[in-house]
Amino acid sequence: MKLFTRGDQSEDRAETAPEATPTQIVSAFLTAFGNRDAGAALSVVDDSVRVDIHPTGLSEGGAAELRAFLTETATAFPDLLVTVKNLIETGSVVTAELKVEGTQAAGYLGAINQEKHLDVDQAWRFTVAGDRITGVDAYWCQNQLYRRLAVKRLDQISLV
Repeated sequence: MKLFTRGDQSEDRAETAPEATPTQIVSAFLTAFGNRDAGAALSVVDDSVRVDIHPTGLSEGGAAELRAFLTETATAFPDLLVTVKNLIETGSVVTAELKVEGTQAAGYLGAINQEKHLDVDQAWRFTVAGDRITGVDAYWCQNQLYRRLAVKRLDQISLV
């Protein structure tokens, strides 16, 4: 029978912490986004990330485009609130159902500032490899967004 000394016990416990799950990585990204901190959000994103933000027409963008989108959203909505309703992990893919809301304080996606309150349900799909997000696909109803921002026509952005 071997008796353990304190040194033996601490060595046994000094194992590395388990890797974060894809859900935890995505949750960290969304928390940083909700805190309007693009830098912190991008800290869990791979440099070679593939980004598709379908309602904006962004297809096969990268980290720079994701940073620009997060920054524009945070600037346009200084009281930004991101509420995560559900995170569904399927292997390396995490689907997030969320609500993004805030009061517009700057131009956003082509709509001038009308100081309108916005709340839009969204679905984001993240692909995670290791401890990094390698793919982001974002979806929401662009018509709902424009209605909330008081845009009258979609072919010519004008105000109601």
